[in-house]
Amino acid sequence: MIKFLGLIMILFSVFGNNPTRIIFFGDSLTAGYGVGPDLAFPSLVEKKLKQEGKKVEVINAGLSGETSAGGLTRINWILNQQVDVFVLELGANDGLRGLPLEQTRNNLQAILEKVKEKNPKVKIIVAGMLVPPNMGPEYSNAFKLLFPDLANQNNAVLVPFLLEGVAGNTKLNQPDGLHPNAKGHEIVAETMVKYLNDVL
Repeated sequence: MIKFLGLIMILFSVFGNNPTRIIFFGDSLTAGYGVGPDLAFPSLVEKKLKQEGKKVEVINAGLSGETSAGGLTRINWILNQQVDVFVLELGANDGLRGLPLEQTRNNLQAILEKVKEKNPKVKIIVAGMLVPPNMGPEYSNAFKLLFPDLANQNNAVLVPFLLEGVAGNTKLNQPDGLHPNAKGHEIVAETMVKYLNDVL
């Protein structure tokens, strides 16, 4: 019995102390367009969480220009690795292109279903986004509601608006007005850490 307990303790020390793997699956915002991955918010999130004493490993799976359809085609490759926390940050490019929202919703739902099928114990965070008002109030409102609906359907944590406190501020964005600069990414990282702390 003592030998058996000793073996259990050894196995736990080897396999039970792995870092929590967090995958950020998104578009140019996640990828760090214009600032590089080292200054993008996923990298900053990892640094902040480690400073708090949390044992985590962050994977930046962002791809500039990615749509929900593109994300669906590459999610299986991303899922070749274990994931404990999955952060979905997609849909903005769909909205900017005015793509049908039902199509976007179906693609994002299919992504989450694949994630849950491969990792039944995964914890999911859905990053909400907004589109510019020039898309029209009906489309803009429906787009905004897409993300809380998706979170509710999948028992996920919702970040209401990923770019809260950043969007529209010229001091926190690059000249295109769409992508955060290094300071903007710091604020996005602070927002994400708050929600991740609740999940972790």
